[in-house]
Amino acid sequence: MLPKTAQIRLVSSHPEVYEPCDDSFALVDALLADRTNLLAHHPTICMEVGCGSGYVITSLALMLGREDSGIHYFATDLNPHAVRVTCETLDAHGVHAEVICADIATGLESRLEGLVDVLVVNPPYVPTPEDEVGCEGIASAWAGGENGRVVIDRILPIADKLLSENGWLYMVTLAANNPLQMCVLMRQKGYASRIVVQRSTEEESLHVIKFWRDTEFLREAKEQVGTNKTTPAVMEYLLSQFPRMSFWRTGESSSSNS
Repeated sequence: MLPKTAQIRLVSSHPEVYEPCDDSFALVDALLADRTNLLAHHPTICMEVGCGSGYVITSLALMLGREDSGIHYFATDLNPHAVRVTCETLDAHGVHAEVICADIATGLESRLEGLVDVLVVNPPYVPTPEDEVGCEGIASAWAGGENGRVVIDRILPIADKLLSENGWLYMVTLAANNPLQMCVLMRQKGYASRIVVQRSTEEESLHVIKFWRDTEFLREAKEQVGTNKTTPAVMEYLLSQFPRMSFWRTGESSSSNS
């Protein structure tokens, strides 16, 4: 019987490739926590942006099934060493993905527009000087610029373009990234969101957030536009969803299956 996640001993490595760490484990734990829903979702195209060592995309393929089960996997990374390492990790576990050296989804946006059912991202989220963003080598895996949001803010609209009508996005965020604001921005595009895993370490407070299209909200928004109603009531409702979300709580780990 295949394991449900990638085995660390079989994960390939390279000095210039980010190895699985707390954020990688949190993302895989979020996928495991939501595995029942993912299986019931019957995705046909799954994708990881920023695959690094291949630990996450390999784990996802092990959770959901090989390509012969009808699911096609894609993975991208700007680092060519990461592309090679991801391929080695996938091969070591007997699963396959189309791994491409690309900046987010360059060259894939038209091909995969509106087709991705599951998108997983552990982005460069660490606040750093702007000139470190997108640099060569391993630093590109964590350098996120001001508030750690430079790359995240590029990924979100691309994710909106790639996701299918029933597509789900799982993203790792840091408290410093202002995840509440991210959820508000995505809500304005018609997405609902929830924290799947929340984890605090000595160095950072991590949250894995799941986004999905809220069809009821989109319908109501269209109706408001059609009747020339203003949006404050919509925004009031939106902001009311978040006060109980413990984005800045520390010292605990939690996950949710619903």
